[in-house]
Amino acid sequence: MPTITVVGLGFVGLTTALGLSEKGFQVYGFDVHRSKAEKIQSGNVPFYEPGLTELLHKHQGRNFTLVSELQEAACSDIFLFCVGTPSQESGAVDLQPLNKALKQTLKCLDSSRFQVLCIKSTVPPPTTFAHVRKEIEDYGYTVGKDIGLANNPEFLREGHAVDDFLTPDRIIIGVSDNRTQKIMEKLYDFFNVSIHILNLNTAEYVKYLSNNLLATLISFANEQSMIARAIGDIDIQKAFSVLIQDKRWFGTPANMTTYVWPGCGFGGYCLPKDVIAMKFQSQSFGYEASLLKEVLSINDRIMPHLTDVFIKSVSTDSRITILGLAFKPGSDDVRSSPAAKLIMLLGERGYNLLTAYDPMAADSFQSLYGFDINYADTMEEAVSDSDAVVLITAWPEFAEKASSLKKRIVFDFRYFLTNED
Repeated sequence: MPTITVVGLGFVGLTTALGLSEKGFQVYGFDVHRSKAEKIQSGNVPFYEPGLTELLHKHQGRNFTLVSELQEAACSDIFLFCVGTPSQESGAVDLQPLNKALKQTLKCLDSSRFQVLCIKSTVPPPTTFAHVRKEIEDYGYTVGKDIGLANNPEFLREGHAVDDFLTPDRIIIGVSDNRTQKIMEKLYDFFNVSIHILNLNTAEYVKYLSNNLLATLISFANEQSMIARAIGDIDIQKAFSVLIQDKRWFGTPANMTTYVWPGCGFGGYCLPKDVIAMKFQSQSFGYEASLLKEVLSINDRIMPHLTDVFIKSVSTDSRITILGLAFKPGSDDVRSSPAAKLIMLLGERGYNLLTAYDPMAADSFQSLYGFDINYADTMEEAVSDSDAVVLITAWPEFAEKASSLKKRIVFDFRYFLTNED
């Protein structure tokens, strides 16, 4: 089992150190703040977190050793950095605490051994790849050869941190190289949970992706409550208690997680109409629904954005196939279809060699929009002589016949074919 040093013993660091001790690892802990270290040394946790004091008493002097100098823990295989990363006035993350911890650690490493520096502090991409890597290499080490570099975002909830650490729902590890990956995987051999090995930027991004979603959900609920008060005579508590009984929250018939997935924007009849209506209605009662306004704005901007992605790689004389015309699979509804927006935008950019295919919605699409494009009767026919394929609707047929897309430039704008999980 690898030996661990945890640098920074705040909420995340002390939970991590004692959690790993509970799993049987030999863990050293270091904190630059002497008063905090002295409190921990005396058997007291400097903050309230259920279960942590008991773990400290259980493992202190056994699996967990507090050190006053990092040099005392220079023998460790993995150094986990859990120092604070507060916001600066500008909104940027303050990396000074992390910089200081890195420099202290680099001074005491054993240059004859391959040791891993792993960032658990929450930092935005590309901090580990660009900033931390540079700090290490400026010191004279080569990442992947002399030293390993990783990040390992935490997902600990205050009040539930011990349980979240010991029984996580998933583990995210960003790595710089295969050697580092093998060492980091040993850290979680005893955690009976899925481990996702990612590149450094993606691992950092997942942490922010999670927190940004939670923050957005909270602000969504709060904006809706303000809209309700503006309109009046709405029981907000009862309305939300009914909202969360939607069976999609519980995975049937469609899991709510399918809505938290990037794509081409929402279409059809209900979503566009209802969001526009509530934005207008709230405004008429004196409340500006800024989040709903931005929801509509993003929906308008996503297809021009994806079109820009497309035209950077495909010339105007290319033969292009568009797979999917309905706004979602399992329907022939083409109202507010993302495919219609794409065809219109491509036509404006000079792309005229377009063929479209949809297993159900081709006739209704052609009737409603009247675009001067070719329509294929089968997927095989649609892609037979194409140079580039754009996937707009996530029909199962497209995944089942993905082999027919080989040797073509494929733009999977539903992140559908490439979803390996």
